[in-house]
Amino acid sequence: MKAKQFLSQIAHDEIVTAIREAEKMTSGEIRVFVSHKTIEHALPAAQRHFVRLKMDRTGERNAVLIFVAPATCQFAVVGDVGVHTRCGDAFWQELAGEMSGHFRRSDFTRGLVHGIRKAGELLARHFPHSPDDQNELPDDVAHD
Repeated sequence: MKAKQFLSQIAHDEIVTAIREAEKMTSGEIRVFVSHKTIEHALPAAQRHFVRLKMDRTGERNAVLIFVAPATCQFAVVGDVGVHTRCGDAFWQELAGEMSGHFRRSDFTRGLVHGIRKAGELLARHFPHSPDDQNELPDDVAHD
């Protein structure tokens, strides 16, 4: 599937709303990125985009990126150092497995919203929202 086709099949406003709702509970940051490119492996590509999007510069190192490459039917979920040290690989594998089920049924919006909500719950447990919290990253669906 081409990225433009994928982007046309997702409910952008619903995804942005899910990000904003999740971030109300946490000081963490969540982003979704859709790549138009054909990639060999999603995880290294996601890690590169994580840095390009300056997600490694949040105050508490508590950002999460959901990276999707529709052309190669791949995706990855990447958390910054602060997140990873608190939850480890098991959480990411569970989350990716749950999202995969939605994606296999071509329910892309539901898969992304589910991933955003689960990531938000995890972030809220380890990085609760504080009164002086500021939104450090855009909430839109980014793409190349």
